[in-house]
Amino acid sequence: MAGQMITLQDRPVVHLVPNRSSISSDFGGKLLELINAPSTVSLPADPPRLDSKEEPWSLEIRNLGPAQVTKVDKQQFAVSLSVGRTVHVVSNGSMYVIR
Repeated sequence: MAGQMITLQDRPVVHLVPNRSSISSDFGGKLLELINAPSTVSLPADPPRLDSKEEPWSLEIRNLGPAQVTKVDKQQFAVSLSVGRTVHVVSNGSMYVIR
């Protein structure tokens, strides 16, 4: 298997707009750091297939605190993210999964 591994350091860092709880599909391929985020944030309603670089859509999400945050979408996907934890969310264009 050949390919280039993308590490967290290779990803541009983005943050939610203050007082917003929705994650933009434009965040694909990036590291989303959550600081003082709402208790629930939502992934894009329509799971994206590709990011802006035409790569399969994925997003690293890191919760920097101070409280646990739950990520959801309209198709019953949910993951709780405790403080200090990072998850890798991938979309195939029809659903989200954690890798």
